[in-house]
Amino acid sequence: MDVHAAVSERTGSAPGRVNLIGEHTDYNGGFALPLAIPDRTTARVRTRDDGVVTAASTAPGTEPASFAVDSSPGDVTGWAAYVAGVFWALRDAGHDVPGAFVSIESDVPTGAGLSSSHALECAVAVTLNDLHGLGLDRTTLALLVQRAENRYVGAPTGAMDQMASLYGQDGHVILFDARAMTAQPVPCDLAAAGLSLVVVDTRVHHEHVDGGYGARRATCEAAAALLGVETLREVQDSPADEVLGQLDDDIMVRRVRHVLTENARVLDTVALLRAGRAADIGPLLTASHASMRDDYEITVAEVDTAVDAALAAGALGARMTGGGFGGSVIALTAAADAARVGDAVRAAFDQHGYVSPSVFTVRPAAGAGIEESQ
Repeated sequence: MDVHAAVSERTGSAPGRVNLIGEHTDYNGGFALPLAIPDRTTARVRTRDDGVVTAASTAPGTEPASFAVDSSPGDVTGWAAYVAGVFWALRDAGHDVPGAFVSIESDVPTGAGLSSSHALECAVAVTLNDLHGLGLDRTTLALLVQRAENRYVGAPTGAMDQMASLYGQDGHVILFDARAMTAQPVPCDLAAAGLSLVVVDTRVHHEHVDGGYGARRATCEAAAALLGVETLREVQDSPADEVLGQLDDDIMVRRVRHVLTENARVLDTVALLRAGRAADIGPLLTASHASMRDDYEITVAEVDTAVDAALAAGALGARMTGGGFGGSVIALTAAADAARVGDAVRAAFDQHGYVSPSVFTVRPAAGAGIEESQ
């Protein structure tokens, strides 16, 4: 038998995401409202029969890596751990995926809070799923990618980013319910409403593997335990003052207050979008940022400067998006004002002596899939 005849190949891709609103709610069983963006990561996977995975990326500063297909958490580090983690999660779940050559290309900015790591993992996951006929639905893939991120990479993230990347739709944001693990499309045609969503990559890079993200998750889990519930979602419908009154640690009170008020802001945003009032969600975005800044304490000076400058230039609302400690800001603007808002943010960064940010606009785009040419 010609072994080359058995070699097969697939190419899939998955988008980065912008979270319109709903930060640090997913691991608390709450709500978030992300959207897939046009920027994508592509994974070309070709099978091999020697039990080895060789991964290569065109991203600057990455070196090709080879590792056993049955590697364990801790065996692979650096960027290739995101690839290895997907193979590990699939095999750990009982799917006997073989070795492969994996080639990665991406235009999702890294470290910008736009979920570049999840785009990579989801691209590999959907490609392996199709290549080997695993028949896994998108929610199952999202949970497997989350397991790879948590257990293999060591980042204690929730499932919102993966669900956004896998379930994204053109012209829609995705209402993610972390407790029910559902992803419901909500119409959000910004262009038809005369609006733009401006993204400011502050170029302050963050890593979820670092301690700030995990510390806040641990505080929320401790608060839930004190309240006698599995997640903070279980007390969402109780009066906030009553819930917070059961906590005697000021930091814990502020962390829980952010989660409860953020969930409410997500649902208010959904109601406005469904009513065709997209321009009216601006104050909710700005209130979300204030909560992240003051109660969750995950913003940095560059992020706050970008929000303040955008609002001063006429943005309808602005907030940090992503896990925090750097990353990106989004600003909702009238389409005619988008360039002016971007210029104002650049000028503010120059005035403060910050590295010049990258400013661009995004729209809700399609989720992960296999290249149609195959």
